[in-house]
Amino acid sequence: MHQRRKNLLKFCDQVGCDTLVAFEPENLFYITGFWGEGICVLKKNGTTTIITPILEVNRAKNESTDSEVVKSERGKNALSTLISKLQGSKVCTDSNNFDVIRSLKKSISIVKPSTVPFYHARQIKDASEIAILKKASKIIDEMFEVCTNVIRKGQSEVELQSILMSYAIEHGMFDTGYESTLNPLIIASGPNGAFPHAQVTKRKFTDSDMIVVDLTLRYKGYVSDATRTFGLGSISREAKKVYEIVKESQKAGLKAVRTKTPCKSVDSACRKIIERKGYGKYFLHSTGHGIGLEVHELPNISAQSKTKLEKNMAITVEPGIYLPKKFGVRIEDSLIVKDIPEVMHKFTKELITI
Repeated sequence: MHQRRKNLLKFCDQVGCDTLVAFEPENLFYITGFWGEGICVLKKNGTTTIITPILEVNRAKNESTDSEVVKSERGKNALSTLISKLQGSKVCTDSNNFDVIRSLKKSISIVKPSTVPFYHARQIKDASEIAILKKASKIIDEMFEVCTNVIRKGQSEVELQSILMSYAIEHGMFDTGYESTLNPLIIASGPNGAFPHAQVTKRKFTDSDMIVVDLTLRYKGYVSDATRTFGLGSISREAKKVYEIVKESQKAGLKAVRTKTPCKSVDSACRKIIERKGYGKYFLHSTGHGIGLEVHELPNISAQSKTKLEKNMAITVEPGIYLPKKFGVRIEDSLIVKDIPEVMHKFTKELITI
């Protein structure tokens, strides 16, 4: 925690502040080790305070590291307690709540709403974070193995999701709570696979389906993310062709990952292959993103990115081709950036036809 706090304060200095105030649970957890309801104050000298309602006090004390825990009820009481801790401070906060910012500015001379210190510090993973991500990735690989054993004709997307989530929960993995979906997983079969972020439906698997299985799950706070696409029964020649193009594209993207390499170069490596094969307009999203305490973090692996990869960033590489009303194919791994990148998922990327 000491090194994390030091890194956060370094970025805090860069935005002209000396105190960080975290409202988001991811940032509270990153600073203290406590995931729950509360406000965290991190001062330049490294002292850390958690302001939390009485129902969370004992858990906050039990789970946090080197943190003072202060009881204060929700709403105005919590803000009053927070303001009392900030006198004379130059504050950077992850809150973008208008009422919160207005209340702080009434009493504190410098208040800057900014997520920059948080997201930039969290880009580089420490040894404990990497160990958790590796374990999460191993469990996801096991879930792909489950897919090979349980997928069958007549099974629905929602039935497969239920089987996989049962396995995940039994092994300590949970839904990420990602706001843009109603489902914990993406299970997209046949024409549903043409939607990169398809919702899980009651559609039943049929012969010749391509089935996109995107497993994005949280383990001990951290998110691992991987996708495999399975075939069912008699796969069409076109589906096999598209699968091989995506596999080649993903291989090129992984090969391009190196420290000091521009993120856009990784995107370009994937995209060029798909474009060369005539499917460029069907690659509908960026090549990848950072992972960590949230599903999508910095850096962005896209053509617009101006960031260079750094050692111990955790990212995804996930090219895909999506043919409307036909099928989709995506292959995705999470990896740790090094001079020789460490791909955390070992499950095969050869086409498995069930």
